[in-house]
Amino acid sequence: MEKTKIKEELISWGKMIVVALGIAYMVNNILIVNAYVPSESMESTLRVKDRLIANRLAYLFDEPKRGDIIVFEFDQDGEEKYYVKRLIGLPGDELVIRDSKVYVNGAVLNEPYLKESMRPRDYGNYVVPQGYYFFLGDNRNESEDSRFWGNPYISKEALVGKVILSYYPNFRMIKEQNDK
Repeated sequence: MEKTKIKEELISWGKMIVVALGIAYMVNNILIVNAYVPSESMESTLRVKDRLIANRLAYLFDEPKRGDIIVFEFDQDGEEKYYVKRLIGLPGDELVIRDSKVYVNGAVLNEPYLKESMRPRDYGNYVVPQGYYFFLGDNRNESEDSRFWGNPYISKEALVGKVILSYYPNFRMIKEQNDK
């Protein structure tokens, strides 16, 4: 009789563990994405070693907006990695990066989130194709971003989620900085 109770208890625990693992898997692969910040490229908005949560469903019914901080897949040297950058250029935008400023469709982009001014250098002109986006890090002097990639544009299919919070080492919500 005692062995039956132990067996029933083990089966009960096994079921709970399987259900918990299933829920965790679904949440992590359907609702959210966990991301890690390995570099200074997004300082001072995000810090090195920040752990982030991004909403995978953010762009299911809404379009990405300029200023959103987004986790996206990027192929670097044949290896897919998650990158975290700020969305600067929308499909159809004409961008010019000159004299430490970003011009979007002829107007200087208001960027209160920048850590410091970009080193004076002309990075060129870009026209963002339909279905693609252009990304920059907030710490422009330390960021490997669209300015330096062979193909500077990221497809909508590569967008994984919109960053909503940092949970480690300090919990904080990531507020929107859309250019209005």
